[in-house]
Amino acid sequence: MEDRMNSSTEEQSSSSSRLNLPPTMSRSSLSLETLSPSRHIDRMVNSGYQRSPSRAIYSDRFIPSRSGSNFALFNISPTKSPSPADGREECSGAYATLLRAALFGLESGVVPPATPEKAFGSNGRHSPVSPPSRNIFRYKTETRKSMHSLSPLGFEDTLPGVNHTPVKTPRKVSRSPYKVLDAPALQDDFYLNLVDWSSHNVLSVGLGNCVYLWNACSSKVTKLCDLGIDDSVCSVGWAQRGTHLAVGTSTGKVQIWDASRCKRVRTMEGHRLRVGALAWSSSLLSSGSRDKSILQRDIRSQEDFVSKLTGHKSEVCGLKWSYDNRELASGGNDNRLFVWNQHSTQPVLKYCEHTAAVKAIAWSPHLHGLLASGGGTADRCIRFWNTTTNSHLSCMDTGSQVCNLVWSKNVNELVSTHGYSQNQIIVWRYPTMSKLATLTGHTYRVLYLAISPDGQTIVTGAGDETLRFWNVFPSPKSQNTESEIGASSLGRTQIR
Repeated sequence: MEDRMNSSTEEQSSSSSRLNLPPTMSRSSLSLETLSPSRHIDRMVNSGYQRSPSRAIYSDRFIPSRSGSNFALFNISPTKSPSPADGREECSGAYATLLRAALFGLESGVVPPATPEKAFGSNGRHSPVSPPSRNIFRYKTETRKSMHSLSPLGFEDTLPGVNHTPVKTPRKVSRSPYKVLDAPALQDDFYLNLVDWSSHNVLSVGLGNCVYLWNACSSKVTKLCDLGIDDSVCSVGWAQRGTHLAVGTSTGKVQIWDASRCKRVRTMEGHRLRVGALAWSSSLLSSGSRDKSILQRDIRSQEDFVSKLTGHKSEVCGLKWSYDNRELASGGNDNRLFVWNQHSTQPVLKYCEHTAAVKAIAWSPHLHGLLASGGGTADRCIRFWNTTTNSHLSCMDTGSQVCNLVWSKNVNELVSTHGYSQNQIIVWRYPTMSKLATLTGHTYRVLYLAISPDGQTIVTGAGDETLRFWNVFPSPKSQNTESEIGASSLGRTQIR
């Protein structure tokens, strides 16, 4: 029996000698301890609170690590908390109190947390909190906060590199016209262009076989001309500068009138059928006709026209020169949109995506080469083109016939007028093509559109024999400034 016990003791000693222990650890420090189940659970639970002194603990708080915070920036002296748990609760509570005060103001009953230097005097008693002389974050007594600030603490001083741009509120557009003019005998013809607004703030309107002028400053109406019973007005167009007005007639002639003297300067021929579209480029006048051709006329020349542009297979009903006077866009009843340069007699660009007549054409004053076009009843779309890269940019289905388009020169917006079936006027924001306003009031197709020289007011005409004036675009300086053009004169009068 003793031999067995001795042999077992020797085996244990030999096994212990085979343990691979660190040189700093002695065998005497090793001990086997039998743990009860309850002590084993307590040790497992409390093991999570054993901290490593060399490891930084990060949490999901607003300040990830207090060791990396610059407390001197906020005039705050860090204090040693009695325990880590108390430090976390104190930090969380101070931040929550500060956030409530910043969001709801000091008048809401929330007292901002005070730092030890500010809250206690030299005698250890409470002393009034005095604001720091220089501090980026400052408490405000106002409860109204700037909604565009991204920080829960309002900035009074602009930080370098930080842009505090206020969020723009949607611009309000009046849904009713500020003025209505009766326009008897205003034709309900999609292919005509009978309204134009001059740079001298004078509106020209073709009514039957006569042309009338309405001065927007004085509201004075002047009868410019009468073509007689055998002819009628099909288009009017003001020269870009000056007082000359071009009048296209149903007999294919183009008359040039000096509106300041109410005198006809000259009459030019060349078309066989009615002239429904006119466009000026300095001293060059382009005229589009039902005979499918476009004539280029230099009013300084004795000849009736200097060149003839051919390409359309049907009536030319839309003409617009670009703002740099380098490109001419034409739309026809053949569903085609062509772009010409100053010297070409054949179109340099051809767009055939529209499925109805293209009368509505507008060049952007903000981006070179950006062209907008609108199709008729079977198409109903507004399309955008880049003539510089010869690419189709986008398409917007408006749901109704597109009669006219015009860009605002003050903001990157445009307005469209429509016919079948809603007869509405829509103000669009480009390039998102979001609707800013939809204006209604006309009972017939809104076939005519012109914009005031200040770029704020538009006038629309329809077969219901009315002209309606709308303030739709802001001024270049302020979006709240109303147009001076007739804005103070409300009511309904006659243009003749």
